[in-house]
Amino acid sequence: MPRLFGTDGVRGLANRELTADLALGLAQAAAAVLTQGRHADELRAAGRRPVAVVARDPRVSGEFLTAAVSAGLASSGVDVLDAGVIPTPATAFLIDSIGADFGVMISASHNPAPDNGIKFFSYGGTKLPDEVEDRIESYLGRQKLAPIGGGVGRIRRFADAEDRYVVHLLGTLPNRLDGIHVVLDCAHGAAAGVSPETFRDAGAKVTVIGADPDGMNINDGVGSTHLDHLAAAVLEHGADLGIAHDGDADRCLAVDADGNIVDGDMIMAILAVAMHERGALTDDTLVVTVMSNLGLRRAMADRGIRVVETKVGDRYVLEALAAEKLALGGEQSGHVIMSEFATTGDGVLTGLHLVAEMARTGKSLAELASVMTVYPQVLVNVRGVDHHALADDETIAAAVAAVEAELGDTGRVLLRPSGTEPMVRVMVEARSQDDAERHAASLAETVRSQLALEG
Repeated sequence: MPRLFGTDGVRGLANRELTADLALGLAQAAAAVLTQGRHADELRAAGRRPVAVVARDPRVSGEFLTAAVSAGLASSGVDVLDAGVIPTPATAFLIDSIGADFGVMISASHNPAPDNGIKFFSYGGTKLPDEVEDRIESYLGRQKLAPIGGGVGRIRRFADAEDRYVVHLLGTLPNRLDGIHVVLDCAHGAAAGVSPETFRDAGAKVTVIGADPDGMNINDGVGSTHLDHLAAAVLEHGADLGIAHDGDADRCLAVDADGNIVDGDMIMAILAVAMHERGALTDDTLVVTVMSNLGLRRAMADRGIRVVETKVGDRYVLEALAAEKLALGGEQSGHVIMSEFATTGDGVLTGLHLVAEMARTGKSLAELASVMTVYPQVLVNVRGVDHHALADDETIAAAVAAVEAELGDTGRVLLRPSGTEPMVRVMVEARSQDDAERHAASLAETVRSQLALEG
């Protein structure tokens, strides 16, 4: 049976795969698992019930799923603070800020409106490790906690949740954003209220698109996966830059004044150099995934900044940051983690600090982004192959070695088996687009011929 938890919580088509019954059961199982151990003993000694923060993005199914999750928690003796519609990183911040015992975010991030998801955060606002998620999954169907009388949890509105988060964000800024005109694309999602408010309070002139959520339009042609509308708005309004969030606002991508995309790698490069110059980049180290562009690695090397590489997924970046107590890391997709201020990727926080660097230096976003040269990157998905055999195939290994020898230090090759389907991802970076496409096509054909599944 496949694992219920994916790389970022439990996701599925709402009311089909992700039902109210499943949400209720997950909440009851989480309550049983996350209120065990030493912390549970401390709660009992203090004579209080556990507290959980519950929040959601604005997709319509979030309403019934929030009700189911809250019911599951309260029936298990957990007091629920319902924070309403706020970004995922706001939920994580609030858990840590008020000392809640854990929390739940109901969102499917950048997915379309019919999908939804449930993410759990532990004490301190951190994501759960795999082994804790597995324990929660194993508790589904078991005897639930079922207190009675005064042991039953209460459900209350977390009235000042958004205000607390805005004050926190403003307090992280090294300088104001006066003089910068920014277009914000809020993806009709969880940042529709908080992001424009925070940028305006920080001094920026703000034009907003994608900030009219109706429950069904989240991520629909807007947000960080659809940057064309943002680029057009920047050009139309003569803005200095545009910033795009995804549905739950844990991502930030940008476009410069000419409408050119500034991706997560370029944003990390800008922030890393700025933090390095003011002594805020711990151990002069940046954490990236294997998918980050070679240009980022070379730009960091030129400035004496060490790069630590992880598997794809922000949870692995978070683990690396925590292991060495580092300050900055992220993904090309725009998940950027500034661990001094956040326990997870925070698109609003990232955007604020990006604009703050523009205001501090007086440079355009294009000038700041020129700190790195982006190498052409080509990705080919080879489907219908035995991805499990990739590591042991000598012909493929020899083909990869030949391409790497030809590219030298002007390119990079990465072959990754899919974790969920019979597919191998072939990625090639090179100095020219033609070279990247040629080598990627050649390696993809080698993978296809060597690992093709019969029938």
